[in-house]
Amino acid sequence: MGQCKGLKIFTCNANPQLARDIAHHAGLEVGVSQVFRFSDGEVRINLGESVRGCDVYIVQPTSSPVNEHLMELLIMVDAIKRASARTVNVIIPYYGYARQDRKARARDPITAKLTANLIQTAGANRVVCMDLHAGQIQGFFDIPFDHLMAEPILADYFRSKNLSDVVVVSPDMGGVTRARGMAQRLEAPMAIIDKRRPAPNIAEVMNIIGDIKGKTCIMIDDIIDTAGTITLGAKALMELGAKEVYACCTHAVLSGPAIERLQNSVIKEVVVTDSISLGEKHFEKLKVLTVSKLIAEAVIRIHNNQSISELFD
Repeated sequence: MGQCKGLKIFTCNANPQLARDIAHHAGLEVGVSQVFRFSDGEVRINLGESVRGCDVYIVQPTSSPVNEHLMELLIMVDAIKRASARTVNVIIPYYGYARQDRKARARDPITAKLTANLIQTAGANRVVCMDLHAGQIQGFFDIPFDHLMAEPILADYFRSKNLSDVVVVSPDMGGVTRARGMAQRLEAPMAIIDKRRPAPNIAEVMNIIGDIKGKTCIMIDDIIDTAGTITLGAKALMELGAKEVYACCTHAVLSGPAIERLQNSVIKEVVVTDSISLGEKHFEKLKVLTVSKLIAEAVIRIHNNQSISELFD
């Protein structure tokens, strides 16, 4: 994509490989820095090169351990701001605390808003995120916010598989817009699983709206966390006559029993992106697609004052 004058990309510890891949696609090297700990656990950051007058981009998904990664990000923003960077731009492929975006019951915090306040107070000039759990989080910021989507990357992958009789399935009512977008890209019909959740992380499938009998179902979600929703949904689809079930998401949180559930489920393949570093969380059914090229293209467009929305038209 060519060299960009005055543009630098730095990373913290959450997903350094993604940062390296983004930098590579942008024709750059990742900035020299160290993020480590003092003996008492406090975060310590050393910048090994000048950022004076530069537009700096920091890549840091706030994935598990979320508090460690969030604190690293805040301190990196502060360090770069104080080192006289022209702008400090934060790339958060996965926005931790996004599921705490409203008061679901009395006396709940709105932690997604608190996180936004912290990032702004630290000194960020712009935020770039991918597939927020709740789109309204964009409004929690009073600085420019660019919202990227992995949907085209996932759709291209499934298109390349030449599957027949495809139907795109939303695992719940909240994901209908996402499923509709995917269905339009694949020129396929869609179905919805109507579920009720009796307690946190416990999903109970009720019924399915739409025709899935004899079809290849592609379930799409933004996050797969404990994988209860997606595996129960897939089981219900197969019991009601689906031919086979694929699952895909942007953010592979994969906590607790997720890997075991997915590996033992009726799902044929689980397609995710590298927005979160998977580390050792690999298993036979898992396919990982990279979002690095998309994010690099977005960074260059922002740097050159070009449209971001054209990437998704």
